[in-house]
Amino acid sequence: MKNTISHRVADFLKGFPPFSFLHQKDLEKLSEQISIVYKDKDAVIFAENEETHDSFYVVHKGAVALKKSQKNAVLDMCDEGDIFGLRPLLAQENYIMEAVAHEETILYAIPIAVFKPYALENRTVGNFLIESYASNTRNPYSDIHKDKLYGDDLLHENNSERDSFDLQPIKYSKKIVTCGPSTTARDIAKIMTKKKVGAILIVDEMLPIGIITDKDLRNKIVTGDYSILTTAETIMTKPVITYPKKMTVTEAQMAMMKSNISYLCLTKDGTINTKAVGILSKHDVMVALGNNPAVLIKALKRTKKAKEIKPIRARIMQLLQGYLDQNIPMTLISKIITELNEACTTRVIEISLEKMSSPPPVKFAWLALGSQGRSEQMLHTDQDNAIVYENVSEVFREETKVYFLKFAALVNKGLFEIGYDYCPAEMMASNPKWCMSLEEWKNQVHHWITNPGKNEVLLSFIFFDYSLTYGDAAIVDELSESIFENVKANPIFYVHLVSGALQSPSPTGFFRQFLVEQDGANKDHFDIKRRALMPLTDAARVLILSHSVKSISNTAERFEKLAELEPNNRELYLSCSYSFKALLKFRTKQGLLHHDSGQFIALESLSKMEKIKLKRTFKTIKELQELISIRFNVSNLV
Repeated sequence: MKNTISHRVADFLKGFPPFSFLHQKDLEKLSEQISIVYKDKDAVIFAENEETHDSFYVVHKGAVALKKSQKNAVLDMCDEGDIFGLRPLLAQENYIMEAVAHEETILYAIPIAVFKPYALENRTVGNFLIESYASNTRNPYSDIHKDKLYGDDLLHENNSERDSFDLQPIKYSKKIVTCGPSTTARDIAKIMTKKKVGAILIVDEMLPIGIITDKDLRNKIVTGDYSILTTAETIMTKPVITYPKKMTVTEAQMAMMKSNISYLCLTKDGTINTKAVGILSKHDVMVALGNNPAVLIKALKRTKKAKEIKPIRARIMQLLQGYLDQNIPMTLISKIITELNEACTTRVIEISLEKMSSPPPVKFAWLALGSQGRSEQMLHTDQDNAIVYENVSEVFREETKVYFLKFAALVNKGLFEIGYDYCPAEMMASNPKWCMSLEEWKNQVHHWITNPGKNEVLLSFIFFDYSLTYGDAAIVDELSESIFENVKANPIFYVHLVSGALQSPSPTGFFRQFLVEQDGANKDHFDIKRRALMPLTDAARVLILSHSVKSISNTAERFEKLAELEPNNRELYLSCSYSFKALLKFRTKQGLLHHDSGQFIALESLSKMEKIKLKRTFKTIKELQELISIRFNVSNLV
């Protein structure tokens, strides 16, 4: 005869992780050992500092509040399917919180001794238990589970397409740089420098007879073995190794390895008897073989037009996906992707400068604003940028402004071509309001700080997260000094910043249910940017400004610096740093999955485990907002 109660328990548990990872037979066997516990409203399940029970708990019906008795503040609310009381069992320590039934509640008590073998045998179950280590503490910052917003249970993408990529045709350069056999080494060096190439083909009557690389110049000319007036035919490598233009990636790689060379000459029939049609470098092969960051940087430097950068940006997104699949720490991912994104922007700026009829009239700096300025722009989002240039006399003011606006328009257009949408609010350097001299910017920031209306505070939020992408650092340093002097002289400005920071809507309502958009195109979706990321970003900005720290704009790094500056709040700030990185990783994964910005999330697409992990990151937001509200005395703002 079947045990109908244990079967009902199994049917309930199989809908929630980690029990959903167990085989049905194992789950039914486990359920036979589970006790059912009923608690009246306000009944204590376990007290703070109480010795641990031999079981952890799952909420079947009702809700359980986790609180610190000294504050009597609810730090977490567990509802249907949530696990609690697990951390002390894993850490072998007393309970550090009190668990109280928030209403009439039915619990399943699961003996750890019975469940432990399943965790050891099933890796996915084990990972979930580790990640649930912090499920009864407000601080999710823990080395044992940080950077694991997503567990190892996610399936990796099929790599068959990548595996066969090396059998596809290799891309080569059709713009061949050539010279005659009588050209001197000095002239060859000048040509290679001007054309920005690493090799030059020596031709006679249009046919390739030799090749000279930058390595040849180093080994034969720079060493003094040959004069700089030595002719090409004397120092060239001959005969040229030639191949037909229809080569696969693998064939090109094997050819270079076989002959121990870095360049191949491609001709019409693959021999030296026909005209050269292309040149293939080892770099070209490296680019074709993978998305190594160094390879991508080199590829960017070789681009001549902005549109050539777009496929490289697509490769950067592939690299990002690969890093996420490998569960690389978000701190490292952010640094690498930020470097690559900045390299893309820098190349667009360089290409735009080359298009201008004259060089810049004065020194300038291109500033990245918003998420890009904070090194948090993982996905394709819109542009936020500005230009600050040296002060000029009244005579040259107008023409200087016209020059930089024209230049900025080229850059903004180039960034659009590679995948960055135009800013809907036109917060871009091509807008005269965001392209000004150093003195004009100082006056603008002073106005924002001394007249902190709603719009001024919003603009401050965007602008205060700038970072230098290209240009003169001294100009940016002077602007930063001016900002901090103004803020220090107007402490009331902090209150307005904090008031603005507290406007972000709460991520959850009572019983921890997600609060979603009520109308519009994203109705019933969860806004992870406004409800979770922005409260952390805005608070970090205010706090780091109050300490006059100029060199850190990244939100997670700001919290880590704050943990050093305020040891008494170290636990909270480190918790905020972890939460922010976890949320950014979550948004990035969602954006890559749905090919959008990842801002709005359809909750029905998330598993129970994903929702649990997402909610866990919300624990610090409320306490952080309380801290800044009290510190800056926001209640007194009229």
